[in-house]
Amino acid sequence: MAKIRLTKNELKKQRDDLARFNRYLPTLQLKKQQLQIEIRKVEVQQQERRDGLSAVTSGLMRWVEVFGQELGLEDLIKVDSLRWEMGNIAGIDIPLFLGLDFREQEYDVFSLPLWVDTALERLKDILRLEAELSLLDEQVKRLGEELRITTQRVNLFEKVKIPEAAANIRKIQIYLGDQQTAAVVRGKIAKRKLERVS
Repeated sequence: MAKIRLTKNELKKQRDDLARFNRYLPTLQLKKQQLQIEIRKVEVQQQERRDGLSAVTSGLMRWVEVFGQELGLEDLIKVDSLRWEMGNIAGIDIPLFLGLDFREQEYDVFSLPLWVDTALERLKDILRLEAELSLLDEQVKRLGEELRITTQRVNLFEKVKIPEAAANIRKIQIYLGDQQTAAVVRGKIAKRKLERVS
C-alpha cells in the first residue's frame, strides 16, 4: 500500500477515487455477465455443430466401404474460400462464419456411381461444419481471454481499490479529526494563559 499524505487535498482525491471505482464497478460486472452469457451461447452452438457433424458423418458411414474404392472424391471438390467477417460482442472483435465457397470439378456422371452427388453434398456439409467449428473455437478463445481480463479488473476494484480507498479515507479523517481536536485544545490552553496574564 502506497504511503498517503494526511491532508484535506488527499482526502478529496481519495473520495473522488472511491466514487469513480464505485461508478465503474457495475459496468465491469455487467460486461463480465455479458461475456459469460455469450460464451455459453457459443458453447451451445459448438455442441449443435458437433452433433450435426456426427449426424452427417454417421449418415455417410453407409458409403465408407465404397469410399475405400479410391474414387477420388476429394479431387472433385475443393474449398475455394472461407467467408467470414468480424463481429463485436461486448466490445470484443470476434470472427463470424458466413460460409464456404467450393470449386467443383466436372466429372462424368456415367462413369461414377449414382450416390456421388449425395456424397459430395455431405462432404460439403462436413467441411462447412468443420470450418464453422473452427471459428466458434476462436470465438470462445477470444471471449474467454476477455472474460479473464474483466474478472481480474472486477476483483481489483472489489477486493483492492475500493477497500483501500475506504481505509485511506478513514485514516485521513481520523488524523484530521485528531488535528482539529488538538488545535481546539491548544486554543483553549492559549486562551486560559492569556486570561491568566491579563
